[in-house]
Amino acid sequence: MQVEEARRLLAERLGGGPRPPSPESARAVIAHLAHPGTLGPLVRRLSAGDLDLLECTRLSYRHVLGFDKLLLLPGAPRFMLRVHFWHGGTGAAPEDIHNHRCVIASAVVRGRVRMECYEPAADGVPAVAYRETIDGPGGTWRLRRVGDARLRLVRTERYGAGRSYGLDARALHRVVSEEPTVTLFLETAPQRSVTDVYVRSGSLVRDSGRVRDSAPVENSGPAGDNGYGGDSGYGGGAGAFRSGGAERADPPPKTPLSPAVYLAELDGLAGSLGY
Repeated sequence: MQVEEARRLLAERLGGGPRPPSPESARAVIAHLAHPGTLGPLVRRLSAGDLDLLECTRLSYRHVLGFDKLLLLPGAPRFMLRVHFWHGGTGAAPEDIHNHRCVIASAVVRGRVRMECYEPAADGVPAVAYRETIDGPGGTWRLRRVGDARLRLVRTERYGAGRSYGLDARALHRVVSEEPTVTLFLETAPQRSVTDVYVRSGSLVRDSGRVRDSAPVENSGPAGDNGYGGDSGYGGGAGAFRSGGAERADPPPKTPLSPAVYLAELDGLAGSLGY
């Protein structure tokens, strides 16, 4: 697939009117683009130089949750197409429950992810609610505590290579990858300026005067840059709390990937897809 062909496809399928695209329409287009016969040629053309390298690397970085976020096709405010490289299940902080600023969609190219879906419920597990904002594209994340909440796990879905999903902007979820995984991630036009992040109270323990997450170390998947979990944001993680547990600290600043790392990862992905 040619780069301009991919851009036209995204613009046509997502629409340009005042109404946001449906999660299903976002899922359908990301599933098409993630097919090896489509994604392979597209990534090879991008890695060969058919892209704005300066712009793409400026908005590509190692996420605090342990995965590399590479911007493939910038198209803000209508869309942003990214690839997420998860490097395995060790050393990264676990993702918190969150939603996004926009309808998002993700497709698994290689590996597997598990997605947990939640909803508010009086009989749910206790959690601390935060509101997340971001200082513009590529900017700093800000977190503000807004109160207590209770959330219930509604369902768990597992996605392997070739499977995809779409989510409404307000859908609460948490995505986990416990092995090296590559996902193609789509952000659509923003519907709001904030995301909601929930830290489960039961996972917090005291440790030498600090608060940390005691859940097993896991990596999150796509969800991804509204700010959270996808380029949708931050998503939290172990050790991200201020002393006493009253407030979660703002995440560390983003560090853009170097052009050499960016191009090497694109080249490796194209090769793994047979291109």
